[in-house]
Amino acid sequence: MAKDLNTAIKERRSIYAINDKITVTEDKIISLVTDAVQHVPSAFNSQSSRAILLFGEHHKKLWDIVLNTLKSIVPPENFPDTQVKINSFSAGYGTVLYFDDTSVTNGFGDQYPIYRDNFLVWAQHSNGMLQFAVWSLLEAEGLGATLQHYNPIIDDAVKEAFQLPASWHLIAQMPFGNPTAPAGEKQFAPIEERLKIFK
Repeated sequence: MAKDLNTAIKERRSIYAINDKITVTEDKIISLVTDAVQHVPSAFNSQSSRAILLFGEHHKKLWDIVLNTLKSIVPPENFPDTQVKINSFSAGYGTVLYFDDTSVTNGFGDQYPIYRDNFLVWAQHSNGMLQFAVWSLLEAEGLGATLQHYNPIIDDAVKEAFQLPASWHLIAQMPFGNPTAPAGEKQFAPIEERLKIFK
């Protein structure tokens, strides 16, 4: 049984140790991501967020792109540690890629020029909500995930590999899978410094 929303939010963590031995069906994962993309809010109902859900060889291809890109820029003495890290993402079951369709975002800026700069910010807000929604939904189903940012160095290769429109701006990558180790202990700043209540 999936966790309730409050529990999923509390237990959502960056889980780096994952494998591909999941008990959730691909159809269920597709349904969760579809619902998040469909229903996460956006300014002016612009709906500029885009997502790609990668399984199987497509998931592996993405992390091969990341590894090959890093190999050309990471010093050789540091590359073994980098390879271990990227392989840990590739060991998962799948990856969600998050984009903003800049043709939509810029189009709203053209339509409402007084808010032009705001639409760029609002698009990031909406995409962040989408990332958090998917992450929490995956957690609710017992899956572990992290949020990675190998953009912009992989942008061109990803667009070419998956034949994406030039207007799709890559924002984040979320590898997910079956958790094989818990997250480390999380430290919290005093809530009194972060939340003010007036009643």
